[in-house]
Amino acid sequence: MMEKGDGERVIRKYNNVYLSIITRYKDYIEKNESLYVADLPSLIVPGNPAVLNAARKISDSFPNYSYDKDFIEASRLALSYVRDNIETISIPIRFWQKPWETIANGAGDAFDKAVLLCSILIAIGGESTRIMMALERDGKDFVVFTKYRDELFTLDEVRGLLPAFSKQEIKSRLVKTGEDEIFEFNDKLCIASE
Repeated sequence: MMEKGDGERVIRKYNNVYLSIITRYKDYIEKNESLYVADLPSLIVPGNPAVLNAARKISDSFPNYSYDKDFIEASRLALSYVRDNIETISIPIRFWQKPWETIANGAGDAFDKAVLLCSILIAIGGESTRIMMALERDGKDFVVFTKYRDELFTLDEVRGLLPAFSKQEIKSRLVKTGEDEIFEFNDKLCIASE
């Protein structure tokens, strides 16, 4: 018969074994998980049932949700949903989670969470929502942004929803060196940022 702490001990052992497997096959996984920039839109899935369910929870928070009237407040709720329901984790490999996997796992890295947020915002009517991403030698930096009533807004877990005066302002938050490649993408497009 298992003692109360035995379940946690067994879970830790499973986690250690899983980590050993992941570490051993890291190169293989990363090779087969690589995406080209043109493939980034495939990560944004506003029509996925799990994403639609999350979007419905947000829109149901309003008596009669209307994009024109409620989108900014719904965006704050979407950000809170991602912040409160998805644990930020870092695993030792580069791995692209789809939004429904992030929801099912209740965890993802910062990029997985941004992809989920972008998908939810599009699902609640924010079709102009995109992720702006800077590809750098040592990784990537990114921000979710949307346009509402001709105004730009950025969304992130730390600073929340903030107005932005231009795409150049958003871009300046990302660029670390003059060699960064900047892209914008959502479910319909992937373009070099202007």
